[in-house]
Amino acid sequence: MKGKIVLISVLLSILWLPVMAQNQDVSDPVREFAVGGSVDSTSVAVMVLDLKTGRTTGSYRADAPMVPASVMKCVTTATLLKQVGHDWRYETPVYVTGRVRDRKLEGNLVVVGSADPSVNSRQDLSPDFISEIIAALRRHDIDSIAGAIVVDESRFKGAAINPGWAQGDLSQAYGTGTHAFNFEDNASGSASVRDPGAVFRSRLTSALSRAGIAVGATPLPDGRRTLITVHKSATVDEIMRSCMMRSDNQYAESMLRTVSRNAGKDGSVAAGADFVMNYWKSRRIPADSVRIVDGSGLSRSNRLTARFLAQLLRKMATNQYYASFFPLAGHDGTLRKFLAGTRLDGYVALKTGSMNGIQSYAGYKLDDNFEPTHVIVVMVNNMADRARARAGIQKMLEALF
Repeated sequence: MKGKIVLISVLLSILWLPVMAQNQDVSDPVREFAVGGSVDSTSVAVMVLDLKTGRTTGSYRADAPMVPASVMKCVTTATLLKQVGHDWRYETPVYVTGRVRDRKLEGNLVVVGSADPSVNSRQDLSPDFISEIIAALRRHDIDSIAGAIVVDESRFKGAAINPGWAQGDLSQAYGTGTHAFNFEDNASGSASVRDPGAVFRSRLTSALSRAGIAVGATPLPDGRRTLITVHKSATVDEIMRSCMMRSDNQYAESMLRTVSRNAGKDGSVAAGADFVMNYWKSRRIPADSVRIVDGSGLSRSNRLTARFLAQLLRKMATNQYYASFFPLAGHDGTLRKFLAGTRLDGYVALKTGSMNGIQSYAGYKLDDNFEPTHVIVVMVNNMADRARARAGIQKMLEALF
């Protein structure tokens, strides 16, 4: 009898081996990465979700608040996309004030800022704004402006520079401010431009002079405004794709201001951040320990959990545009070398986040039709060796999938 019991025990053990092995295969790659020495195990968070089943494929410290760096852009773009839809466009109106007599405008040319980040951007996402204005003035038979060029930025409140940004970033193009009116990426080469409105006025004044249209230097009292043209951006999905592929901070911050304005708030980054938090909380995304202070992730005061970001990405997975914003492993931008030549080359789309001591990834595992099958979130803080951390993350993903 005792022998039969032993035999049954052995048989049961054999039958359970595949199940045990499967469970170990699912969980061990994440734990091996987290505690294997490539990163500080107390400063890493991981969550991988199977979108078909809704189950957690792998998880480690998923509720720990982490500095996310640029994966914050995943949150900003998702919020605005849900708010306005993929085909929405920024519209920047241009007005004249006063009457036109003998082809002379007895007033000002007024441009009202819309927070469009792409006006005359190097990314070429909309027509040349200056050419549109000149064409509009000619249509209205105006060849002289008695007043001045006025940039009205009153629709968007708050400081252009986020107080949570490091001082050393502010002189760089990646740390430039975001304004109600943005022009030429608010940058000159690799340097930040503090007053893009002034650059625009200078560019437009010179272009008007070449076109034979004189303009004054002193604004006249504001009067009744007459619309002469509206500058329209590319659709917002194109702007978001450009932002995510290049990790453009100015684009992301402008989108956060847009979220604020479209929600009936004051158009400030602070009001936008509050709205984003409340928006996802209302959709039952767990936001404990989450703190949002900007739209780009440049601030080290931001805190996201892997669970918050994974659940947000899960909700966005059914949007046919959203997943296309993410760089493709082995092909695009900062992911050009990541997973290149592996079986996951072209099958993982991730937004990266990189700062001193920080490496983050967030996005999707894809199938042959580029449809998301899994959510992937990895955030590493207190990182000593970036190359080693990246290698560990790549090894983990290859083992998981």
